[in-house]
Amino acid sequence: MKGKFLAPLSLAGSVAALFFFQIDYVASQATAQAQQGPSFKASDPGVRGGAAGAGAPIAGLDSPVFRGETALFDDGLDTFQEVDAVADGLGPRFNLDSCAGCHAQPATGGSSPFTNPQVQFGPKGSKAGADSLPSFIAANGPVREARFVTNPDGTPDGGVHGLFTITGHPGANGCFLAQPDFATALKNDNVIFRIPTPTFGAGLIEQIQDSTIIANQAANTSQKQSLGIGGKANMQVPGNTITGMTNNNGNDGTIARFGWKAQNKSLLLFSGEAYNVEQGISNELFQTEREENPNCQFKNVPNDFTDGTKPDPRSDIERFAIFMRFLAPPTPSTTTPGGAQSISNGKSLFSSTGCALCHTPTLMTNPKSQVAALSGQAANLYSDLLVHDMGVGLADGVSQGEAGPREFRSAPLWGLGQRIFFLHDGRTSDLLQAIQQHSSNGSEANGVINNFNNLGERSKQDLLNFLRSL
Repeated sequence: MKGKFLAPLSLAGSVAALFFFQIDYVASQATAQAQQGPSFKASDPGVRGGAAGAGAPIAGLDSPVFRGETALFDDGLDTFQEVDAVADGLGPRFNLDSCAGCHAQPATGGSSPFTNPQVQFGPKGSKAGADSLPSFIAANGPVREARFVTNPDGTPDGGVHGLFTITGHPGANGCFLAQPDFATALKNDNVIFRIPTPTFGAGLIEQIQDSTIIANQAANTSQKQSLGIGGKANMQVPGNTITGMTNNNGNDGTIARFGWKAQNKSLLLFSGEAYNVEQGISNELFQTEREENPNCQFKNVPNDFTDGTKPDPRSDIERFAIFMRFLAPPTPSTTTPGGAQSISNGKSLFSSTGCALCHTPTLMTNPKSQVAALSGQAANLYSDLLVHDMGVGLADGVSQGEAGPREFRSAPLWGLGQRIFFLHDGRTSDLLQAIQQHSSNGSEANGVINNFNNLGERSKQDLLNFLRSL
């Protein structure tokens, strides 16, 4: 009972109560704002400083039933941080040579760091090969992958086109590959970008039951309808997991929840795809090479596999998945930025403006998870794990599963206070701009953003402070 319905029902009550709170609060802030002068404008407090509020293993590992979970986490962390070379299977086309390079802020497992490690592969970089540095990669910009929207004949593409090749790198003698024609793709407005999603608390997300996601989707219907909010799970049709019903999904008919479009069901699938797409390393889930030029194959396929000759035969993607599964969720601040009262006010406004209708504060995990630390836990992720139509402003023209060209998953907001880049393509580092860009023609967020825009500047600042406290 507590796992399925506690969060949706409590949210419904809080939204109604906080609607009246907002009216009183905004009125009370008029005096405070006047005291600060008419020129005061809310602004992004910036990346929260101090110690990284993430990166440690989740509390409760090594239960009396299962021992050695912390050791598995540490082993996975080591593998996640490894740097791969041609001899390890890197390439032939790739975006970076390690998982931790992309997922580094504010700790291993996070998102894009302040300095983009991809610049190392440019002509002046420490790992330079024969490639040029794409114009959209900068030292102070986000780690990016590039996808082409369409093929030359106009048919849908949507796939990742690796930024770099192993041509000119140690161990790649005889391999000559050209980079994709990014200049033409940019000129034709045919390239879109994605930045790394943080993986903190991912094990909790993996253990949220489909029934919990669907129950939350059905909650607060009247408020959602009044604001134009819809949303759907990235699955074919709800109910297709029931025995005897037709499964029209390419996978298994259950709800996927990882990635910018909620395109991956599990952390193992997320790991296998990323290893193959981002580093070019074939593995047990993605057995074929993305570039099959025989002159550029320097390790047998799949490059990564379960190896029974070793004392621990687990493959790298299993180790990645375990590391992410056992990563603790981010720890929010109760005082920074703006002080405890401002954060508390902002939290209330987050609900009363309607933000919480898509960015659900809490969902419960399966009470019967095999891992005690993940069982029956409150995941304070601030996401409904559904995909929503974000309108023309954020549309990328790419479909993945049941997520269409304008649809994206409600990004989990826990840990947002220490993120540098926002939105799926990292187009801004300004949280206020990221909020405003949720609003565009056809976006389900328009009503909520209108509510935000109607707040006084001090109220907006409180809400921004709350978000940066997460």
